[in-house]
Amino acid sequence: MKGQVLDFTIQSSTGVITTQSGGRFTFLTSEWKSDKPPVRGMWVDFDTNDRSAVTIYPALVDGSMVNSGKSKAAATLWAIFLGGLGAHKFYMGSWGWGLVYFLTCWLYVPFLVALIEWIRYVLLSDAEFYAKAEAFKGRGPFAFFW
Repeated sequence: MKGQVLDFTIQSSTGVITTQSGGRFTFLTSEWKSDKPPVRGMWVDFDTNDRSAVTIYPALVDGSMVNSGKSKAAATLWAIFLGGLGAHKFYMGSWGWGLVYFLTCWLYVPFLVALIEWIRYVLLSDAEFYAKAEAFKGRGPFAFFW
């Protein structure tokens, strides 16, 4: 069965997966079959045991599963070439931070922050980027994509 991680709590080692049909399944980290921890919005493939998810794997990311419409390559290029002006923030939908970057670009601080964000984008795997982009969608003009 396929679904998305709706919530995950490290403290209790539990989480919730939701399916496209609206079903919800709880899971324990002992059922997680990846070296990377689950992230809210991440697509997963799992089996069910009553109302629990078992043998959970991160799903392969393809165009049919990614609904964010944002490209990791585009965000990375915007961040490195025009990041100091906030272009990557506008691209990701965080236009409030984009305006802050643009209006304070003469201080050169946005250029340094954009360089750090560019490094972060490069280090994120494709699956992590798309999961974070999906969870980031619609969070407002001052949401921070990290």
